[in-house]
Amino acid sequence: CIPMGFKTMVPAMIILTLAWTLGDLVSDKLQAGVFVYNLMQGASISTAILPVCLFLVGTGLAFATGTSWGTFGILIPIATSIFPEGSQMLVIAIASILAGAVCGDHISPISDTTIMASAGAQCNHVNHVSTQLPYAVSVAAISFITYLVAGFVQSAWISLPVGVVLTLGYLLFMKKRTEA
Repeated sequence: CIPMGFKTMVPAMIILTLAWTLGDLVSDKLQAGVFVYNLMQGASISTAILPVCLFLVGTGLAFATGTSWGTFGILIPIATSIFPEGSQMLVIAIASILAGAVCGDHISPISDTTIMASAGAQCNHVNHVSTQLPYAVSVAAISFITYLVAGFVQSAWISLPVGVVLTLGYLLFMKKRTEA
């Protein structure tokens, strides 16, 4: 069993090694974090749409680097420097960063969690990534709208029911679509 198990894990180990190398290249050599920090600091963005922007930047950065934790480390200090401590907008901004980073990490083909999930399921890695995309993109679209609402009303308690209604509406739409 040990040789067969090792043979099964060799492709995953190779993909992980290459993914870690690519992730280190993007974050360390290309200084993706510094670039994003300078881009966000230099932009004159309304605070109402800032949660959506942080969500999109978090998704893109985590997708490109394959790490949600690295994205947290880059974007959370930016959010804490923009919004005052204890404000509702700081909570919304950090939530949007966390959601975007986890979304980007989940759909990234170079993420260690995605690689290990496809190896654990013993399926082709590209097939695994492509089957996860519709689910992640639909939830990301709902999250996008919810963070947009949260930015304008500046209350997580108002945007939460909006997200629940949008999710239920999407599920009902998909159920009707599959029944037809």
